[in-house]
Amino acid sequence: MRVRNRKGSAEYIENNPQFVVSNPKEYKGRWHEKFGNDNPIHIEVGSGKGAFVTGMAALNPDINYIGIDMQLSVLSYALDKVIEAELPNVQLLHVDGSDLTDYFADEEIDLLYLNFSDPWPKTRHEKRRLTYKSFLKTFEQILVDKGEIHFKTDNRGLFEYSLASMSQYGMIIKQVWLDLHATDFPDNVMTEYEEKFSSKGQVIYRVEAQYK
Repeated sequence: MRVRNRKGSAEYIENNPQFVVSNPKEYKGRWHEKFGNDNPIHIEVGSGKGAFVTGMAALNPDINYIGIDMQLSVLSYALDKVIEAELPNVQLLHVDGSDLTDYFADEEIDLLYLNFSDPWPKTRHEKRRLTYKSFLKTFEQILVDKGEIHFKTDNRGLFEYSLASMSQYGMIIKQVWLDLHATDFPDNVMTEYEEKFSSKGQVIYRVEAQYK
């Protein structure tokens, strides 16, 4: 989802290279060096304003997190949260989710999150959906063997499409939530959109899917 341009976003991001990696290709295969440890690496593709990635990083200090988004303005808001939280286990990238193999080596990532991705509801835009087969192939390449995707959305159409796409790709659907907030799911970290939608009574869907 698009947000209004934030004045000075590019300069703000450029002036904080300790949190937003300006040269991610240089770290391909070396992200553990960037973090200075051998902890697992989880990435969120489409990190929005950063509530999820910073919340998860705060809850799990022994996991490294990378938030990825294409929109500079959105990423600048995520940067606000990273700076405020002073979390050493978060990095941000301004890159395209379809090009992740340019920035991560094969099997370098332990888990991948997709939260409230653009549903691209028109059939002619199917290839832009982050759960389309070409994206699933890219994600599989950078994830560890039998790696997982954890996906949340409020859009039933996208959720049903994603379940079918993942199944047809050959992934194992490990667990499905048809109303996440009606369950006792532990330590659920909400995104900004999740808070907004759930406050209006909208159902939140979630799935954990694993590559074979």
